[in-house]
Order: sequence, then C-alpha cells, then structure tokens
Amino acid sequence: MRRSSSLKAGAAAKTTTASVQDYLAAIYDLGGSGKPVIGARLAKHMAISAPAVTEAIQRLHRSGYVRVGRGKELALTPKGRHIAETMARRHRLIERWLTDTLGLDWTDAHEEAHRLEHALSPRVEDRLADLLGMPSTCPHGNPIPGMAKPASRVEPFPLAQAKEGTTVVVERITEEAEADKKLLEHLWKNDVRPGRRLRITEVAPWAGTITAAGDGQAIALGLPAAAKIWVYEPAP
Repeated sequence: MRRSSSLKAGAAAKTTTASVQDYLAAIYDLGGSGKPVIGARLAKHMAISAPAVTEAIQRLHRSGYVRVGRGKELALTPKGRHIAETMARRHRLIERWLTDTLGLDWTDAHEEAHRLEHALSPRVEDRLADLLGMPSTCPHGNPIPGMAKPASRVEPFPLAQAKEGTTVVVERITEEAEADKKLLEHLWKNDVRPGRRLRITEVAPWAGTITAAGDGQAIALGLPAAAKIWVYEPAP
C-alpha cells in the first residue's frame, strides 16, 4: 500500500466509529477462513450476543458497508473492505512491532494490538511499516494488506484435514484462532507457529482430536481448533 493509499484509507477509517471498524475487521478476518461468514460466526468470534450482532449487521447494511446474500452470508462492499483492510493492516503491523521489537508473546501482542489499532494515524502507520522492513505477514502468518504477498507455496489447507503419517508445515494461525486466547496460549507454549514442521501421528475422528509432533514434543488438538490452523505439505 503506497503512502497516498494509506492516507486515503486512514481518512476513511477516521470517519467511522471504533465499533464499526471492529465489525468490518471481524468480517474480513473470518472471510480468510474460506468458510461463509454469517451472523452466528461473527457473534462467536466477537463474543457478542446474537441479537446485538443482528442489529449491527442491519446498520452496516444500511450504511453500505456490507451485503447480505443468500443464506444470510455477509460480504464486504468495496467501501467496507477499504476500511476493514486498513484496520487489519494496522493490527498486524502493531502485532509485528510488539513481538519483534518489544518482545511480547503473540497472545499479549494480539490483545494489545486491538487496543492500539484505533489510535494509529496513517503517518505513524507508514513509519511503522518502514521501521519493520515492510513485513508481509503478522507474527501468526496472516498477510498484511498492502504489503508484498508472501512467497507462494503449495495450496494450504486446515490442519484438521491432514492425513495421519504425513508431515506438514504451519503456514498461519488464522485470526479466528487468535480470538481464542487459551488456544493461542496453547499453541505458543507448544511452539506451533508459522514455519514449524509437524508430523501427524494420530487422527482420531471418533475422539474429535488430531495429534502432531514437532521437535520432539507432541500436541493434541480438537478438530475444531485444528481447523483454524492452516498448513501445507512441504516439497519432497
């Protein structure tokens, strides 16, 4: 994202409330999972009641930020996406700064970034990107809008779909997983992060779990949690 684009995006974001920015960013984040974004998912992701989310969606629709399609699937309009990408960019840049420069773990960085993202000006946003060397992803591996795209790899897929006996590499911990503080802490403690190789030692659909080993330690995850972690198979 060039500076002029960043300034324009920042000006657009400045005219919206923090609540609207949070909703648009959440819809954007959930859209990265490849699954339809509906009100129930949004409510769970934001830890907000279903009636409150329904009312918010109606306001966002009237304001031209979202479209509501068949099956009540939500999609950002160009206007809504513009603001959502600005907030995602700021959040992920701040996370990178907090982990790489200040040494916070990624659980604390996610929470602090959410507090700081609304206060970041376009000028500081651009300076921060320069300071960090224009990173392409946040610490969890999610791409930063406006930055160079990460190097292309084999098509990633959810860890929950990995086959027993295979080896995979973690590509990213989705924003949906980041919203689950206990899951994020569990992954951090077990060194499950972008770039790590995991050998799938057991897939137990009857128990609803998948077990993987990396660097000598095993980690068991519920399949719903594993579905929020994207991996790819390394080249032979």
